[in-house]
Amino acid sequence: MLHNLNKYHIILASKSPRRKELLQMLDIPFEIKVKDGIDESYPSEMPAIEVPEYLSRLKGKAYAEEIKDNELVITADTIVILNGKIYGKPKNEQDAIDMLMQLQGRTHTVASGVCIATKKKIVSFTVSTSVTFAPISREEAKWYVEKYHPLDKAGAYGIQEWIGCAAVAGIDGSFYNVMGLPVHQLYNVLKNDF
Repeated sequence: MLHNLNKYHIILASKSPRRKELLQMLDIPFEIKVKDGIDESYPSEMPAIEVPEYLSRLKGKAYAEEIKDNELVITADTIVILNGKIYGKPKNEQDAIDMLMQLQGRTHTVASGVCIATKKKIVSFTVSTSVTFAPISREEAKWYVEKYHPLDKAGAYGIQEWIGCAAVAGIDGSFYNVMGLPVHQLYNVLKNDF
């Protein structure tokens, strides 16, 4: 569909199986390349909402130094924010259960930063979605963590899994953003800016 992208070899720079699945839904041919050792630290005084775009740009710039003229690289970063605190990937199962117990019964923000980089151009943006969790018990959180192992997910949950059906009471914004890639906004940027 996006004929303007025919001139590019598109690279998704992510290990995330969800981002791969979501980008495939746009019917854009791409390959996955992951570069290790990219510094993902950010200034401690940076507002939480700015962190994912900052990190996605950091990743994008790391790839832009090496890409060929006909390559386009997509990088992304997703975080969960509750009361200004960032919830990234949990360190272990206990940390995941603790995170879920802090999120339950409250509304949090899922923010994804996306960077699209070529040799000549870098475009980035942030998409935010509000997610409201119903109250859940520690037993439910423990069962979910033990069955689904959400240690690779910001905020220790995948909305497309059991917990999304059983505990997400409401969502305001992009569902796919909560999964890890705001494909609607990505599609529009690819269509209009490249």
